[in-house]
Amino acid sequence: MFFVDTIETAGLGNRSYLAGGQRAAAVVDPPRDIDRVIAAAARRGVRIALVVETHLHNDYVTGGLELARVTGARYLVPAAAQVSFDRVAVADGDITPVDDGLALRALATPGHTPHHTSYVLAEAGRDVAAFTGGSLLIGSVGRPDLVEPRLTAELARAQHASAHRLAAELADSVPVLPTHGFGSFCSSSQAEGSATTIGDERRRNDALVKDVDTFVAELLAGLDDIPAYYAHMGPANAAGPAPLDLTPPRRADAEEISRRLAAGEWVVDLRSRVAFAEGHVAGSFNFEGDGPLATYLAWLIPWGRPVTLLASTAADIAHAQRELSRVGMGRPVAAATGGPEDWTGPATALRSLRRSDFAGLAAARERGEDPVVLDVRRNTEHLGGAIAGAVHIPLHELPRRLGEVPPGVVWVHCAGGARAAIAASMLDAAGREVVAVDDGFGAAAGAGLGVAVPATASSAP
Repeated sequence: MFFVDTIETAGLGNRSYLAGGQRAAAVVDPPRDIDRVIAAAARRGVRIALVVETHLHNDYVTGGLELARVTGARYLVPAAAQVSFDRVAVADGDITPVDDGLALRALATPGHTPHHTSYVLAEAGRDVAAFTGGSLLIGSVGRPDLVEPRLTAELARAQHASAHRLAAELADSVPVLPTHGFGSFCSSSQAEGSATTIGDERRRNDALVKDVDTFVAELLAGLDDIPAYYAHMGPANAAGPAPLDLTPPRRADAEEISRRLAAGEWVVDLRSRVAFAEGHVAGSFNFEGDGPLATYLAWLIPWGRPVTLLASTAADIAHAQRELSRVGMGRPVAAATGGPEDWTGPATALRSLRRSDFAGLAAARERGEDPVVLDVRRNTEHLGGAIAGAVHIPLHELPRRLGEVPPGVVWVHCAGGARAAIAASMLDAAGREVVAVDDGFGAAAGAGLGVAVPATASSAP
């Protein structure tokens, strides 16, 4: 009897899979921190015989090469992917045994990348699961614009054809097990649900219910911004990532933290946005450790800039270090635990910032305070409705556009509060008086703030 175990990397919106039988298993699209995969195999009591990549990933550093080296597994990578290491080159139609009666069949499904390959798990000749990587997702497909702008339209058409190939060759009952689509920016849209089948997708997936021209036009029109760190993931995966080092970073005292801030390095406070607002080290940035830390920190920080982590506990530091390693940020140069009073010298005053909600913003307007409203949501979010008079600068553009924020007290908001907290910390570090709006955007209209659909989205000059 076969099994499929899901290994979820929620912070990046991805899933890896361990699939096998009584003695051996295959790992599909493994995360960089391979200890989780090895532990999953140990719980099943199986040997990892195959490590399989659907494509060279753009949103995380793979652990595939290291996992294959450590376990002695065969490393299957699409033949058309250009890599700098030895692997088993997989072509369309190749069948690779996994365990007694279990095998993987490769299906070329270009679109997310030109070389993208899906794998169908068959038991005794019957298809039982389809690992679709960045091809067919839950109610969606993977983005076609991550490889080369000139290929985007061509790859979008290929996505449509690949989805139809999967639907044509597989029975409705076959589970679809994608890698992306659970919050990952590799997904072309954010679909709901956590499980699906070929039959489910045949009824609801745009790639399967719309003609190719309509599908491509709507897909291309809906593409959102690409995280900046994606530019570094493909080359790292093609070169062959180095083994992961999760040993704890060196401990920093208040003097060292101050010195690193003065040198222009990033000091990142991982505590909750509530705790950060109450008191923090001047100049530090707030990226909550229990949110999508890797996505937004890796997106915003100048690539390669040293980072020092501050958190309440050593466990919080270790969690953040693991998250950041998944996108290739490398080891933090230093870390400190405790609270802000432990991270500042006796002559250094702590900073604080105000928090409020949309009702508070409406009240400030009614009092005639003329607050500056800063919307840091992405362009596609902003197009769906914005507060009248708000300045729109997407969060990922804010570090280079701080000078565009008008003078005055800045009330910064996003869709739910997390990104607003990051933006507020950056404005605070720049010396601006700021209020972080910690509220769901749906409450803005109810507060009487005049939400309307803007004529166009903001774009960087």
